[in-house]
Amino acid sequence: MFDLTPATDRLAEVVRNVTDGDLKAPTPCPDYTVGDLLDHVNGLAHAFTMAARKTPVEGAASGDAARLPLDFRESVPRRLDELARAFREPSAWEGMTAAGGVDLPGEVAAAVALDEVVLHGWDLARATGQDFAVDEDLLQVVHGFVSSIGPDDRDGSLFGAAVEVGSDASPLDRVLGLSGRDPKWNLG
Repeated sequence: MFDLTPATDRLAEVVRNVTDGDLKAPTPCPDYTVGDLLDHVNGLAHAFTMAARKTPVEGAASGDAARLPLDFRESVPRRLDELARAFREPSAWEGMTAAGGVDLPGEVAAAVALDEVVLHGWDLARATGQDFAVDEDLLQVVHGFVSSIGPDDRDGSLFGAAVEVGSDASPLDRVLGLSGRDPKWNLG
């Protein structure tokens, strides 16, 4: 078991600092604006909270800015806190559950949830000019998950083709590169 709280807290801080002017800005996720990605984060936080509680929901993580709650700076951080709390329960890690229509063991659901929080946290931070840092022990979990995805499954639906990073790259940059993200992505 690991605690998602440091990562969910950091993402919540990023969300609170998103301005209305940021909502239509591009992100490292090519199909998502900041507003779309915020809606996706809102939905995935709910979906993985319910997966931890063994009561999965369908269609919760769409990514459409038109569905983003007006109070997203408060409601999305609340959902992220609920996610972290749900995975503090030992039962969340036991047995099978489902998220996004995929059946998976509880401990895998936790790793996928952490992966989503970390990668999309970086995406949002980068797109809005904020810093994003993650505890190294949590980055090791994400690295393990991302490394487990083979090249045949890197069609862009989960991850793109790995991006080469230097041998001196930070642990976060190595995870980003493995996920198909360019750690040097910027708006300009």
